[in-house]
Amino acid sequence: MPEPLRALKLTEPPVAPVTDGYDVERIREDFPILQRTLGRWPLVYLDSANTSQKPVQVVDALEEHYLQHNANVARAMHTLGGEATAAFEGARTKVADFIGAAGPQEIVFTKNATEALNLVAHSLGGRLSVGDEIVISVLEHHSNIVPWQLLAQRTGAVLRWFDITPDGRLDLEAAAAHHLINERTRIVSVAWVSNVLGTVNPIPEIAAMAHRVGAHVVVDGSQGVPQLPTDVAALGADLMAFTGHKMLGPTGIGVLWGRYELLDTLPPFLGGGEMIEVVRLSGSTFAPPPRRFEAGTPPIAQAVGLGAAIDYLNGVGMANVAAHEQRITAYALSRLAAIDGVGILGPKEAVDRGGAISFTLATPDGLEVHPHDVMQLLDSHGIAVRGGHHCARPLHDRVGIGASSRASGYLYTTLAEIDALADGLTYVRDFFGGKR
Repeated sequence: MPEPLRALKLTEPPVAPVTDGYDVERIREDFPILQRTLGRWPLVYLDSANTSQKPVQVVDALEEHYLQHNANVARAMHTLGGEATAAFEGARTKVADFIGAAGPQEIVFTKNATEALNLVAHSLGGRLSVGDEIVISVLEHHSNIVPWQLLAQRTGAVLRWFDITPDGRLDLEAAAAHHLINERTRIVSVAWVSNVLGTVNPIPEIAAMAHRVGAHVVVDGSQGVPQLPTDVAALGADLMAFTGHKMLGPTGIGVLWGRYELLDTLPPFLGGGEMIEVVRLSGSTFAPPPRRFEAGTPPIAQAVGLGAAIDYLNGVGMANVAAHEQRITAYALSRLAAIDGVGILGPKEAVDRGGAISFTLATPDGLEVHPHDVMQLLDSHGIAVRGGHHCARPLHDRVGIGASSRASGYLYTTLAEIDALADGLTYVRDFFGGKR
């Protein structure tokens, strides 16, 4: 039987701090869930690419809103309505400032990034016709594949794909050789950071290629905005979607950013209250952005919570978050690469790479351990990772595997937690390798 995992002592190894003043242990004090034990094991949460944990500051903001200021926005003219509207619109301004938007009028609140991408596919895609081309990539999340497939079916447009190189980066050379982006291209939609490979895609370069042929550029920023300092002008995109729950915010809140002059030309996605100017039986006229795309009661409390999450991230500093993420990722890549039987998907070095690390695990005699078994056995020792295709099945098909395991840290992850993962994987490998 393999050696049992020792009782983990989650203290930092003697490694130099990532930046002066970055105190991960202090940060962890704001996340009560990280103090949990599961049985006799301290929780090691390495599933932040799936959803991040929430600091008490975000939970407190939600509680205060519901208990002290709860009302509908933009329609209730009493004191509570004014307070709720001010908080909601204040959150919109915080989001705009956080990503370098030209102003809050460019920020549309949705329920998640998936809804934001569907909004774009519906509203921007209404301009497409038979023979027009949409370009995405093989490494996309399903949320940035299925809406475009549906659009192609509706319009007769053609869906084309960036392929990847053996090290998991977009193959721009092959794309250029095959004229992937050409005079028929109308929309290019790619992830900023892959949720499986961790690859950071060269969005400014791709945007320049698309704009040269008059195509619009859509970016799935769900993995990028939580990890990296964001300047939408520098990225060069026309529209970008991201979600609150991966950046310390609550679930039920997503964001679509768009250049205002583009948003102002797009038709609404959903019809109903608040997205209108005038409604008559003979027809309706629509409000300017962002209200045009926010039909019905919006995610008010969730927006307040997202604003509190942005306050928290700004307090830490996104440059510090990115540096800590890179440090954790580099350490994890090194530790996992040293384990016999671990195969890392995507870039093997923390260069132009996000924090999601997907991998396979095999025993010494070549038995592939299923990711669900890896996940379950690690979970029995308090270590939370994800197993499956991570909503990216075409990518797994492309690399010839059915599923993978994924570990992903964030601003609260410690090097000691990476050590716990490495020890846990060794235990899992030996358990399934017959050392029992």
